[in-house]
Amino acid sequence: MSDTQTLIDNRPPSVANLFLERVEATPDTEAYRYPVPSAGQGPDEWTSLSWKQSADRVFSIAAGLIDLGVAPEERVALAAATRVEWILADLGILCAGAATTTVYPSTNAEESAFILSDSGSRVLIAEDASQVAKALEKKDELPSLTHIVVIDPAGVETNETVLTLEELERRGAARLEKSPELVKERVSAITKDQLATLIYTSGTTGRPKGVRLPHDNWSYMAKAIAATGLVTTEDVQYLWLPLAHVFGKVLLSSQIEVGHVTAVDGRVDKIIENLPVVRPSYMAAVPRIFEKVYNGVAAKARAGGGAKYKIFQWAAGIAREYGKVTQENYRRTGNATAPFGLSLKHEVADLLVYKKIREAFGGNLRACISGSAALAPEIGYFFSGAGVHILEGYGLTESSAASFVNPGEAYRTGTVGKPLPGTEVRIADDGEILLRGPGIMQGYHNLPDKTAEVLEEDGWFHTGDIGELSTDGYLRITDRKKDLIKTSGGKYVAPAEVEGQFKAICPYVSNILVHGASRNYCTALIALEEAALMGWAAENGLGDKSYAEVVAAPETVAMVEGYVKQLNEGLQRWQTVKQFRLLPRDLDVEHGEITPSLKLKRPVVEREYAHLIEEMYAGAREA
Repeated sequence: MSDTQTLIDNRPPSVANLFLERVEATPDTEAYRYPVPSAGQGPDEWTSLSWKQSADRVFSIAAGLIDLGVAPEERVALAAATRVEWILADLGILCAGAATTTVYPSTNAEESAFILSDSGSRVLIAEDASQVAKALEKKDELPSLTHIVVIDPAGVETNETVLTLEELERRGAARLEKSPELVKERVSAITKDQLATLIYTSGTTGRPKGVRLPHDNWSYMAKAIAATGLVTTEDVQYLWLPLAHVFGKVLLSSQIEVGHVTAVDGRVDKIIENLPVVRPSYMAAVPRIFEKVYNGVAAKARAGGGAKYKIFQWAAGIAREYGKVTQENYRRTGNATAPFGLSLKHEVADLLVYKKIREAFGGNLRACISGSAALAPEIGYFFSGAGVHILEGYGLTESSAASFVNPGEAYRTGTVGKPLPGTEVRIADDGEILLRGPGIMQGYHNLPDKTAEVLEEDGWFHTGDIGELSTDGYLRITDRKKDLIKTSGGKYVAPAEVEGQFKAICPYVSNILVHGASRNYCTALIALEEAALMGWAAENGLGDKSYAEVVAAPETVAMVEGYVKQLNEGLQRWQTVKQFRLLPRDLDVEHGEITPSLKLKRPVVEREYAHLIEEMYAGAREA
């Protein structure tokens, strides 16, 4: 057995144990960095917590929850955006031996109440008055909920059952004065199969399902990710992903094991401003972020005039070619080399374009981790050639997020890499990816029948994704099993593949949905990125019009049609998009069309725009 496997097999039962070990090993080292909003118009100031300072607050929160009567495995819900208090509260819950129920702050009152009720959460830790109001509105439906703890108490009336996080910490500190070993005793009593986290998957139809993740899942993830060698103690991680999502949550476990710094700020509108300040060495993101950066750079180049845009287009082509060539050479020889002529062009393009892109990411970025959805390969190759290395990974809520990740310098764009140490994979006869290992969930909360549909008795989990394994173990995801389109002509189409190609071609697209199930050809609903589109509109005599007016303009339709034709040139006949419609606005979380992790909710969008879909097939003849 390898040293790595021995380390993973000998893992402690919980991340709470790992946290105590980390605090003891490096008490005075910086753990978390977070912004303190400026009182005026100036930039935010950043402050830090050491591991010991973090532990003091975590222990106070844990003891405070115990003082409220929270018992081991009982649920404490957490409804807040990504911020340092989310992390401290989650660790406090885990160190109390309890389990965290994660709730997106964007979740409406009805669904929040369902999650709190279904989970049986005893306490809700809420970010602010708006989150408190949701719970109070539905309090008659929440008999298990005994207390609400609010992080930002402005506008909240506190009482015996509604208290501030500061009050909870004071209460916990007082309890620890009487029982100094209280929290450590709770941690030492945690078993590996004890429930640690309930994450409710975003439902596209019906109610979301609560995924039961025990303490051992996170302990395994911490050890397995550390074993890949992708992160070191010297790293600075920039963490903005929603922590209610499993992708964000898993990054907390690996950080504790490795002991590096994490800069925390979930405000998406602050990413561009924060990157040069934080200067991260690695960052995790979803593909939409990289698409937005690419489209933003392209739009800025176009706005700079014809010459600048031609330079960008040339540099983008060189980047893609360089990325493909160097990755292929590394695969064959172990050296990421390129021919002399291409290297020379790359050096020129680097001075003109790529260097500025790296500076926008803070100038210190070693790699990005991309997950949650597929990254269009052409986008990935562009960033690869530009020196922003995007390592795609793969996992699901049901597998604790990280099942596969690309290995450092040996990464391959278009794949999600190799399985983490200790995770098994096989491809079923129908192409479905099956996983087994210590990261797999216990099952769905209160839904044994749903659990049995995806989890076999011998531990194999059916992911619902279709994929292919290379001879040397790299996995490529081709589509969701349930999202594969079968046309009326009997041809199968993977919509995500077509959508990804279009995103790499059209710099103005924000979201695209390809439709064609049981139809005789494929169509598409296309939403355009407002900032990029309005920049184009100003250059094309439409600057005085609103976004909706620009979208409806014949000039815009013609512009997008050109990109659709370009897309179709690279597709098989049955994959081509015969018709499209531009949506009057972008898709968003507020309308329930995309998840908080920016995944498209196909059934929701197809229902909402059914009239446009039918319009594209009206009077259609068999093609």
